[in-house]
Amino acid sequence: MTTHAAGNAVAGLEPRSVWEYFAGIAAVPRPSKREERIRKHVKGLATQHGLAFREDSVGNIVIDVPATPGHAKAPITVLQAHLDMVCEKNAATQHNFDNEGISLLIETEAASGALIVRGDGTTLGADNGIGAALALAAATSPEVVHGPLELLFTVDEEEGMTGAKALRRESFRGRNMLNLDSEEEDTVYIGCAGGCDLNLSWTLKVVPPTKGAEFRRVSVAGLRGGHSGVNIHEGRANAIKLLARTLLRAPAGSLQLMSICGGSKRNAIPREATAVVAGPSASLGELERAGTEVAKEAAGESFESEVSIAVQRVCDDLPEAALSAGDTTRVLGALVSLPSGVLGMHPKVAGLVETSNNLSTITMKADGSQAVIAVGLLPRSSSASRMRETLDQLSAIGRLAGAGASTGSAYPGWSPNPDSPILSVCRRVYQELFHEEPKVAAIHAGLECGIIGERVGEMDMVSLGPTIRGAHSPDERVYVASVERAWRYLVAVLAALARS
Repeated sequence: MTTHAAGNAVAGLEPRSVWEYFAGIAAVPRPSKREERIRKHVKGLATQHGLAFREDSVGNIVIDVPATPGHAKAPITVLQAHLDMVCEKNAATQHNFDNEGISLLIETEAASGALIVRGDGTTLGADNGIGAALALAAATSPEVVHGPLELLFTVDEEEGMTGAKALRRESFRGRNMLNLDSEEEDTVYIGCAGGCDLNLSWTLKVVPPTKGAEFRRVSVAGLRGGHSGVNIHEGRANAIKLLARTLLRAPAGSLQLMSICGGSKRNAIPREATAVVAGPSASLGELERAGTEVAKEAAGESFESEVSIAVQRVCDDLPEAALSAGDTTRVLGALVSLPSGVLGMHPKVAGLVETSNNLSTITMKADGSQAVIAVGLLPRSSSASRMRETLDQLSAIGRLAGAGASTGSAYPGWSPNPDSPILSVCRRVYQELFHEEPKVAAIHAGLECGIIGERVGEMDMVSLGPTIRGAHSPDERVYVASVERAWRYLVAVLAALARS
């Protein structure tokens, strides 16, 4: 495996304009809900190229791009991408996403021998920075033939899709749209699942640890994590589930929970989780054996080759109080009862996940004589009735364990239209360019197309993009050859649409 710091090397990759735009985007901090600097960067690029732009009250940007000569009468095509990124890093990586850009590495992937670009211990932000780069390159490269374009850059896609939810019919004029947020270069997507944030919370009294108790920190690490839509069908282990499973292997009623945290993003499968517990010496010995057992089980069940569950003695920096043994058992019981993974497959589309849930995050915060435990979940479904059923099921599990339940941000699915005119163009161009048919599919992850279609109406849309693996985790990587193919495809599709 050969790794190089990207620097000038990224600028030397082809297509040059795409990689230069991507390197510029990667250098700008852009967490969800804090996109001020990347918005300024994009507006600066528009001004540099003499392109008019407009920005709405939430920060969505639309750049107007005139048609190349001879194609001004073609229908407007909207190229759409989001500006924010999921900010995940390995525990040992020192990185401040609010103030630092992404350090890019170019590497030859050991398993495939393919050239990839990845972050240095962090998410890469190819989701969706590479889509934004493709759009900007298409708009500014003189060799690209296209009709009138609108580049639509939305904000806050990863933590609520609030940018897309703020769009209106008059936000842009085009009604043909290429969403550039897909992650399989040989697939054109025409549908996606909807989702809804669900929150469970307990407010519980705290008490002193039992006299003579010892203390242990239990830490789950080394999991692959990943995108809670794209990777949910792969059976990847969930760190919060493994942590609860380990703690419940101690003798019943013997532990008191002093702190617990796990996961960091609603739409990422948790890779790490930690708890501090108090209990008698004999029970904590059982806990150490349980950690070894559960790590071995996870390696066999989910093929998590790097999983580690450490049980370590703690002597200082401890909270002053803990949950009672009874409350500890109730909370842990809820965590192991909550399903996380695939809940049902689509009855008519082979291989498509219809419904799933991700047990995403858990925190515990002490406040005087009480502690608040908050659990975040993200169920998804392409069926509105199954979504409702899943929300009811998850809420009921929480309430049976004494938790309150509430819903948060929700977004609709995108219903496939196999008769889409823009899909017909995309299929024909792909076959002409690569001499094979593209895959046409729906995706279980959420795309902004569903919201845009609902808010704007009368949209003819498809989603496409280069191959990205490990999105929403520090394993995120984009394949250099795939970016080149996606660029050729986008250029050919725009040329075909310009002639329509």
